Amino acid sequence: MRGRMIGLLALVLALLAGCAGGGGGTADGRITLRFQSLAWQQESVAANKELVKEWNASHPDVKVEYVQGSWDSVHDQVLTSFEGGEAPDIIHDASDDLADFAYGGYLADLRGLLSTRLKSDIPQRSWETATFGDGVYGVPFLQEPRVIVANRKRLKESGVRIPTPERPWSWAEFRSVTRQLSGEGKYGVAWPLKEPVSATLNLSLSAGGELFHRGADGRVTIRFEAADQVVPRTIHDQADTDHSASPTTLGSGGSDTLPGFFGGRYAMVPLGFSYRQQIVQQAPKGFDWQVLPAPAGADGLTQGVSPQTLSIAEDSPHKKEAAEFVDFLLRPKNMVRLALGDWMLPTGTQALKDPALHTAKDGWATGTALAGRLRSAPAQSVRGYPEWKDKVATPAFQEYYSGAIGLGELRRRLVKDGNMVLARYQR
Repeated sequence: MRGRMIGLLALVLALLAGCAGGGGGTADGRITLRFQSLAWQQESVAANKELVKEWNASHPDVKVEYVQGSWDSVHDQVLTSFEGGEAPDIIHDASDDLADFAYGGYLADLRGLLSTRLKSDIPQRSWETATFGDGVYGVPFLQEPRVIVANRKRLKESGVRIPTPERPWSWAEFRSVTRQLSGEGKYGVAWPLKEPVSATLNLSLSAGGELFHRGADGRVTIRFEAADQVVPRTIHDQADTDHSASPTTLGSGGSDTLPGFFGGRYAMVPLGFSYRQQIVQQAPKGFDWQVLPAPAGADGLTQGVSPQTLSIAEDSPHKKEAAEFVDFLLRPKNMVRLALGDWMLPTGTQALKDPALHTAKDGWATGTALAGRLRSAPAQSVRGYPEWKDKVATPAFQEYYSGAIGLGELRRRLVKDGNMVLARYQR
């Protein structure tokens, strides 16, 4: 009788373990892990699903179930799943979305779970994007620099100097070039700034702009200094003084600018690196384009990024197995497959050496040359940043770029109103 009771108790405990968190187990000891992926491009979805299939074929005792998520709703969806105890074991997200989940105790600290190979392969500057407090809560694996996509014919006809990663334009030269490329109803550049904050802050790092400053007491305050003003003033002056930037695209997304770019209305468009896929798919036959590095400032080609990440739920009963799957997914050859599928750059140093990422075709080599200058976005670990961005910075930058307010009012809103927001999160 006692033996039967012990056996029954063991079965109940096994069932309870299987119900906890996102993963589960079966009576024969097999484990099922749920992997929520945000891949959306056809090539990327295919690469993720193929890798899951390969894992399952070689790991009969640990099955991974692919779950399709969406970038449009990931934060709210993941938060709901955490609060409901139904979070996936492995969660695909972006590093700038992790702070609340990390500080809220929803994500596992990965420091003791990841392999030595993976930890050493990804540079420290990339790990910093997923470090909150003393823990690491995501594996940064794909990153996207901002580049300039240009009409090669327009640039050649104008006679302007073509920048390279070794000899990029300065921000002042970039402004001068856009003036030379403008006229007769055409613009030198189209800035798609529907979401102006991350673009402005990440590019401002090239000029030494930090905006957020952490004191000795750990508190973060905002200062809008000369280095922080270089990029905003360039964009403002192009749109409102020189009229070399199209005013109508300031409220647009990147995809919205492509028809005008293909039609010759804009000579250049600053875009995320992955937009190259849309250009390849949508450009009219014979359209000649090239990828240029973003302008450089006092800190050269440095710019901020918020890499895509893989995290493990704190409530997962199978963290060890989940970490092993993440390690498999991010082996160098697999990381290259994921990068090519998403038209982005891998963070891994071994993957970055792959010849497929160094071809001149479609601008791969230009993007890869920027990888060493990518660092954590300025607001990466700032608590209260989402509220500051939505309620203060976004409307302030939009009004400044449109000419509705001046630099002084922009500074007042970012600093005075911004610090009031951040103070509520640092009491």
